[in-house]
Amino acid sequence: MIPTAAPEHTKNNPLRRFAEPFAKSRTFPFLWLGNLVSVLGSSVTMIILPVMVYSLTGSTTTMGFVMAVYMLPNVIMLPISGHIVDRYDRVRIMMIADIARFGVMIITALLALTGLLTVPLLCIFVGAYGLFDGLFRPAYAAVQASVFTPEIRVAANSLSQMTIQMVRLIGPSLGGLLITYLSAGVGFGLDAFTYLFSLVCLVYLRKALMPRTKAAVSAASSPQALETAAAAAASPHNDWKEDFKEGIAVLRSNPWLWITILAFCFINICYAGVTSILVPWLFKVHHGWEPYVYGLAGTFSGVGAILGGLIIGMKQRWNHRGIIAYGGAFLGGLALLILPFVTSPAAAIALFALEGFGLMVFILIWEISLQELVPQEAFGRVASLDLFGSFALLPVGYILVGWLADLIGGVATIAIFSGLGMACIAIVLCVPAIRKFN
Repeated sequence: MIPTAAPEHTKNNPLRRFAEPFAKSRTFPFLWLGNLVSVLGSSVTMIILPVMVYSLTGSTTTMGFVMAVYMLPNVIMLPISGHIVDRYDRVRIMMIADIARFGVMIITALLALTGLLTVPLLCIFVGAYGLFDGLFRPAYAAVQASVFTPEIRVAANSLSQMTIQMVRLIGPSLGGLLITYLSAGVGFGLDAFTYLFSLVCLVYLRKALMPRTKAAVSAASSPQALETAAAAAASPHNDWKEDFKEGIAVLRSNPWLWITILAFCFINICYAGVTSILVPWLFKVHHGWEPYVYGLAGTFSGVGAILGGLIIGMKQRWNHRGIIAYGGAFLGGLALLILPFVTSPAAAIALFALEGFGLMVFILIWEISLQELVPQEAFGRVASLDLFGSFALLPVGYILVGWLADLIGGVATIAIFSGLGMACIAIVLCVPAIRKFN
């Protein structure tokens, strides 16, 4: 992407860049706001869920199994959802997924409030949620890539991630307070109603996109466009398997894309297994801290992430993006490696802030590079492959981390997996295509 000249007032005050998505895009506010509110509900649930499982069982193995049950349907859905997203109305797909996730969460909330929610039932609903999440994510990524046009791309991505983290300053603490002083069912109910709010925003997003859609239909009425459409309709590549192969071909054309996706298949096992399974155990079981301390740690992870988003978003273009991105991921792993060896809540919370900062730097550079390098017509397939690579082995990782923690201890397992993730990052940085990516 070639950076365009910025107005003088933007050069003088880089923070004004974050207002550009609202000024230049009619569609950005609806996509941004709907996602922001639903993230609030999800962040509440992700705090309540492990605390509830550990309260019922006290087992890291069970927690690993619950997370695996969430991830497995998600992973199974992703190769198919890429085909669906590139063939059908992406916003409508998001709306269907929001309605389904509302239904799953409201039933879960009612069962929790009536004391009927057991671990087997929780696994059923968590699995259903993961299935619809696997449909929603590629659709959202593809819509985001079309709404975040080049002139607002860096600012829009940074602002979205920063505000998500601001919501996560509230969500974890709110989740900790809800389960400490009210009940898990109230938190699950709050999550359910955020999907209704997201649905309303998507309705307005569709209306805002209509002028662009009409213009595209008008352009497609030309003889050349009709011939192209007819050829596409006659093409044998209309099943999901062929679409899956075409998505792989797009990835293979750029080493930055396919190497990073393959690397994070393994890195995500290491980091996500630690943060999802063992960090809640470390806070609640190993240290015996109150649930609100875990909530505060999640909040300060958001503080670190906001700082990372603010720094990345203040420049239109960054050089040495490969080194910066992987350096951020390495920093996140280093924070996890040190975490088991601190004994005060304040130090643990500070390390969470460092972890959030490092991972946000990687996430932003990765998302911006995807939007720059992947054609719009193939974005759903590539996004689904990206998510598939990120999530495919997570169910195995969750179970492995939980089992190993029961076998050799949680502290040793955290050190092993965070160290392995950092080692993988160091190896990948030896590849010139990654180290020199700009």
